Amino acid sequence: QVQLVESGGGLVQAGGSLRLSCTTSIRAVSVYAMGWFRQAPGKEREFVATISKSGTSTWYADSVRGRYTISRANDRNTVYLQMSSLKPEDTAVYYCAAGDLETLDQVIRDYEYDYWGQGTQVTVSS
Repeated sequence: QVQLVESGGGLVQAGGSLRLSCTTSIRAVSVYAMGWFRQAPGKEREFVATISKSGTSTWYADSVRGRYTISRANDRNTVYLQMSSLKPEDTAVYYCAAGDLETLDQVIRDYEYDYWGQGTQVTVSS
C-alpha cells in the first residue's frame, strides 16, 4: 500500500508563490508516475501536472504551463510542485497521486491513478 501525504498549502496573494510537497511511504517516486490534480469548490477534479517514473518526462495542464514546475527527489521519496505567479483561479484543494502510467492520455485522467493523498488547500487572494 502506498501512502501519499501532501503539505505546503496555504494562503497567498495573487502573484505569489508556493511549493507543495508530496511524500510517499515507499520509494514510489521512482516506481510510479507522480501527479498533481486540483479541485475547486463546485468543480470537477482537474489535471495539473505529472512527472514520469523515470523523471525524464513531465506534462502540464495548459492553465499552469510556464507557471508551475513539477520535480522529484528520489532520495527523499518526495515530489514537489513549485507554483509561481499564482492567480485567484488557482484556488483549490491540491491532490497528489501515483500510478503506473506512461502516456499523456493516461496521466491526464484521474481514474488512471492508483493512489491518492488527502489533499492540501491552496487559497490565492486577489
